[in-house]
Amino acid sequence: MTARLLDGRRVAIEIRRETAEGVATLQAKTGVTPRLAIVLVGDDPASRVYTRGKAKASNEVGMAGELIPLPADTPESELIALIARLNADRSVHGILVQLPLPPQIRPEVVQRALDPAKDVDGFHPVNAGLLLTGGAGSDSGFLPCTPAGILELLRRHQVPMAGRHAVVVGRSNIVGKPVSLLLLRENATVTICHSRTPDLESVTSRADILVCAIGRKAFLRGRHIQPRAVVVDVGMNRCEDLEEARDLFAGDPARLREVREKGSTLVGDVHPAEAMERAEWFTPVPGGVGPMTVALVLSNTLRAARNQTQAGSAGPAR
Repeated sequence: MTARLLDGRRVAIEIRRETAEGVATLQAKTGVTPRLAIVLVGDDPASRVYTRGKAKASNEVGMAGELIPLPADTPESELIALIARLNADRSVHGILVQLPLPPQIRPEVVQRALDPAKDVDGFHPVNAGLLLTGGAGSDSGFLPCTPAGILELLRRHQVPMAGRHAVVVGRSNIVGKPVSLLLLRENATVTICHSRTPDLESVTSRADILVCAIGRKAFLRGRHIQPRAVVVDVGMNRCEDLEEARDLFAGDPARLREVREKGSTLVGDVHPAEAMERAEWFTPVPGGVGPMTVALVLSNTLRAARNQTQAGSAGPAR
């Protein structure tokens, strides 16, 4: 058996197209252009790539995407003051502060400083509370983009969730906990596993839907996967060894060439070759969950602009 791929690139293109249409309609009706402010503190290479990609993607759908870089030694108070100015700016509809932050800045303080109506990442305690009580994602509140992207990926591939046993490996506030709540909303029976779970294999191998978000390269192997399971790999790790790449990608010439020419290739938290042999559906890395995260940032920003415009708190972009 060879698994079918949950194609995040294709679905993300669909969502971006829908978002672009929504942006054009909002502009035509109100003169408002959704504006997304992306704040990057420091010079982490991966964060630079992510933030530039989000700004570019927002511009491609007709939004005003703005990247605001700050030095790595920025005091927490200075970042909070910037957020306060963005909160008060009626032309800014969405604010995203890229994680991770330098050690002198507490993420929880930054998240609480955001206006929940502009928190398109969905991490503010108000939005987290709405997720817990079932309100986020409708007219009020924003769902975290990676978990919401996972659910949208499953829906658009017509993967049934109701009544199925979903196992989530990882309990982070960014992915593990919220995706568990979203799966519960879909009437799945959900088990959360983590570093203290004994005999992990005995739990994951009974999962109809298996979501892994732990940041450990190819940690889950074929034995962890029930035959014909749906496997969602949220991880993003680097493989720099050619022999390791031969094992992980079953000798895929394109992957091996990437390691030779670029020095590395990307791999998730699940062993890809072994997952492809056992699963019914599998998310590729890259090209699975990653594009969905960016697409949901755009979708959330459009909804934020609509909500603020209807409430009379948004103005045309300057």
